[in-house]
Amino acid sequence: MLELYQAEGCQYSASVRETLTDLGVSYVVHNPRSAAGETRNEQTHDQLRTLGGEDQIPFLVDHQRGVTMYESDDIVAYLEEHYA
Repeated sequence: MLELYQAEGCQYSASVRETLTDLGVSYVVHNPRSAAGETRNEQTHDQLRTLGGEDQIPFLVDHQRGVTMYESDDIVAYLEEHYA
């Protein structure tokens, strides 16, 4: 299962979502905060910081492979390598 911590209105999150859609990959999306940094969901915001150690989006969790990562370009490259 893939989980994406992201924000609506964030161009970096949008590029990851577009890649997931283009690849036809199912995923769960979490919106812990706004693109401007305002917390929207305290529980998922805490999960983001606990899982990744940073308050940064987008953040991908690939439970199948035990991989977590930040940085949209890195996430897109990872998705294309493993899910294309």
